[in-house]
Amino acid sequence: MIFGYIRVSTDKQTVLNQKYEITCYAKRHKIKIDKWIAETISGTVAPSKRNLGKLLGKVKKGDIIICSEISRLGRNMFMIMSILNRLMEDGVLVYTVKEGYKLGSDLTSKVLAFAFSISAEIERTLISDRTKEALRRKKSEGVVLGRPRGKLNTRYKLSPYENEIINMLLCGYSKKYISETFNVNTQTLTNFLKRRGIVFRNRL
Repeated sequence: MIFGYIRVSTDKQTVLNQKYEITCYAKRHKIKIDKWIAETISGTVAPSKRNLGKLLGKVKKGDIIICSEISRLGRNMFMIMSILNRLMEDGVLVYTVKEGYKLGSDLTSKVLAFAFSISAEIERTLISDRTKEALRRKKSEGVVLGRPRGKLNTRYKLSPYENEIINMLLCGYSKKYISETFNVNTQTLTNFLKRRGIVFRNRL
């Protein structure tokens, strides 16, 4: 199937412009849009809490998602890279109108994916400072962080990604989405958080 994905950040914006751009693109390339997915929500919201999340859960190998530009998928490079990586692994193609991307399994896609991964590395180096600030804020709100007293400081599979995981939790990502991002099951993530003493009282 071919999906047209549209996202605007506020109800003051209109989905019509993006739909027009995608429709014209589809007409030029003789593509028929089978279904439209449109939503009014910030790109900073985790995909699992958007209609995009439902779309990611239903697409299959060979399906195509067309959006007006790559930024419609998310607000930061880490989020966009995670979404694209998941889609490429599932064999789903992503076309963008403005940039002219056709992301799939070809060489161009692999080069772009590499560029995205480099950008994501840069993003992760910046996450550390943002995480420390967020943790200070959350601690003042009653969030319990750190190892339980007497617990051994043992490294686990997810240990190298602890900062990223905490930041994603603070940003509202679900355990299921985080587990899929780091290629583990939800119970593994839950056990890791428990062992590290990371507790988000109103979230987990």
